[in-house]
Amino acid sequence: MSRSFFEKGRILGIGECVREMRKGAIAQLGFDDQKLPDDFRKAVFTLEALLDRAPVTKKSATDPIHAQLWTLGRTLAEACWINGHSAGVRRKAPAEGKIRVDLSAIELLQLGALANLGFQHMMPNARLFELRRFTGKDDALEAARALSRLEAAIPKEHRPDLVCHAEGRMQLINNWWTPTPERAIA
Repeated sequence: MSRSFFEKGRILGIGECVREMRKGAIAQLGFDDQKLPDDFRKAVFTLEALLDRAPVTKKSATDPIHAQLWTLGRTLAEACWINGHSAGVRRKAPAEGKIRVDLSAIELLQLGALANLGFQHMMPNARLFELRRFTGKDDALEAARALSRLEAAIPKEHRPDLVCHAEGRMQLINNWWTPTPERAIA
């Protein structure tokens, strides 16, 4: 007799837990009861139906209630992940009319230095005592790559000829750091 009371209490406890999970899912996911994901609603309905006609004694090695609870947990986890993922995508998306560019720290340093040098050159009567120069071919190539990535983020209607700019920068780099035969002989 105590075993049957235990089983009835377990089934009533699981039923209460399912009702609380549904309320929590509605509150957490921001849906009303009709807009919950179909697979979650189906899993809740199936579990509630299974609890209504649950036998008091176990007849099989695998409890069907446990199997349905696993299904309910999987569907709830999937609904939460989808909701969180879509919120993350919305949060990461740039604002309307804005462009987001992913740059490494080195690329940002290169662009910052180039922008500062360009700003100094634009000032009237610029006396550039502290010029920033490339330390070598690799340094110049990194700056050229950073500029190319930045130019590629410009919308097409405002974008300059990317190939022409990139080839011009590469030609400057190669002309400066490629040894010429006259220099090698002398």
